[in-house]
Amino acid sequence: MNKTAQYEMTIVVPVYNEQDSIYRLEKTLADYLPKAAVKTCVLLVNDGSKDDSLTRIKEVCARQNDFYFISLAKNGGLSTALKAGFDHSESKLTAYIDADLQTTPEDFNLLLPHITEYEMVIGIRTGRKDSFVKKMSSKIANSYRRMMTHDGIIDTGCPLKIMRTEYAKKFPLFDGMHRFLPALIQLEDGKVKQVPVRHFPRQEGESKYHLFNRLAGPFIDCFAYRWMKKRYIRYQIDQKKI
Repeated sequence: MNKTAQYEMTIVVPVYNEQDSIYRLEKTLADYLPKAAVKTCVLLVNDGSKDDSLTRIKEVCARQNDFYFISLAKNGGLSTALKAGFDHSESKLTAYIDADLQTTPEDFNLLLPHITEYEMVIGIRTGRKDSFVKKMSSKIANSYRRMMTHDGIIDTGCPLKIMRTEYAKKFPLFDGMHRFLPALIQLEDGKVKQVPVRHFPRQEGESKYHLFNRLAGPFIDCFAYRWMKKRYIRYQIDQKKI
């Protein structure tokens, strides 16, 4: 039995070479769970880490009753890790936060009141604590994505999201999927709410993204999204006997 089904919300946390962040991640999430507005668990997704992340993840899950993990056989990237987490979440709601904790799980409680009216609630990072280059490249990528997708999302890269699991499981698996989660919800006629959240400096490790993959990746992926949008299949069953 998938134990995430016993909870109302599962927080999916992709992890790739974040060994220095694991124990702080454990403490921060463990401190949040009793304060969560709904019964919540944590699902750590080890994305083929080459450092000691998996060992520490297993250690954390052994001592934390509400922590679970899956480990991918090889590194697939953020979209793959997220898709694996969404596919293994059986709670009504699925949330997402990055392992670097530049956002805080406490702000899930700012998003949760809106999830009854929307299929996804996403944060907007305020007072961003990133370098000038990172902020500018993110701003350019977001502007270009909005122009191409017309999704109206200010900060799709904010790693603080809550969605209804039934929608999360419908996401198609493709590299770069994580950049289009709100737009993909909208393809299923879902509504998206944006809420300001806090942002913090990275304390451990290094960002896995640089100027090239912040700009070139989104540029190329937008064309893939436009192609998919024109050919996206949706259907509803009216009657059946099977």
